[in-house]
Amino acid sequence: MTKLLKNIIVPTGNICVMEGEKGKIEFLSVGDYGKGLNIKADFLGITRELNGVPNGEIMPLTEKWVITISTQYGCSIDCKFCDVPKVGKGINATLNDLTNQLIEGLKLHPEITSTKRLNLHYARMGEPTFNWNVLDHAKQLHKIIKPYIGNSMVHPVISTMLPKSNVKLMEYLNSWCDIKNDTYRGDAGLQFSINSTDDNQRNEMFSGNSLSLNDIAEIGRLLPDPIGRKYALNFALADNYIVDAKKLVKLFSPNKFMVKITPIHKTKTSEENGIGTEWGYEEFTPYDMSERNLKDVGFDVIVFVPSYDEDLGLITCGNAILSGSTPKVKYSEINY
Repeated sequence: MTKLLKNIIVPTGNICVMEGEKGKIEFLSVGDYGKGLNIKADFLGITRELNGVPNGEIMPLTEKWVITISTQYGCSIDCKFCDVPKVGKGINATLNDLTNQLIEGLKLHPEITSTKRLNLHYARMGEPTFNWNVLDHAKQLHKIIKPYIGNSMVHPVISTMLPKSNVKLMEYLNSWCDIKNDTYRGDAGLQFSINSTDDNQRNEMFSGNSLSLNDIAEIGRLLPDPIGRKYALNFALADNYIVDAKKLVKLFSPNKFMVKITPIHKTKTSEENGIGTEWGYEEFTPYDMSERNLKDVGFDVIVFVPSYDEDLGLITCGNAILSGSTPKVKYSEINY
């Protein structure tokens, strides 16, 4: 039986732990500052440099609401910047687990009866491409949310590090692209976690568990053309990570892929392994050259920088309360 166990309230949202069908699982409800404050994207007309994002008020959830759910209990990938493997091995969440996380997230704010945009990220804990329940769940989202926020627009997103051990990865991604292009008529997202164009660096950061960049590029070539937003190549930059724009554009078509750049987030594991983006939260310098080079070869580029409230509040990717971490900002906690 589903039971909400803990609700940690941080400045930008809620980190929740619930009892799932196989143990404890974690999800988020998050508010967004708005793209005018935390992204730079010249192709969208947002051209000013991001020299730090101040802590501030989130947009009303009636404008944009983000719910991030776990697709697994823990994770077996062992990325060198992520705390989720500390929770345990990656055991797939059930279809009921996925649905109940979303419902519990919506129930946190019964005052919200509609929103212009609900982003559902399959990205808190686990590698989503191992869990085929995600595909069935995504097809049901409008039905699930209707009793809570009516016919609000919902935008599901999966983010994958493209595990080499997933023998059905291509089949899975093709199925997701069908959902993106057909079920949602383009209003869904697919993100590849790349981080570096150097395979030696990638083998180190992903503990040898991700496909090579050439193999990922071959998958990219075989995927159907995206309807709506392009597929995203995500680069969570650490100080020594290599972003070779000329190499990337030979492998991935800018007509099919865009690039997103963020700092590597502050987790216990990234700190233990000495991985970080110096000045990445105060100055645009760590992103400037990579952004310019990527734009020069034809990519649309988004630079996203969280505030300290977001990162130290453990809302960002790679964190998990179940790993033993606690927010480093002012927070309150409700235990049920």
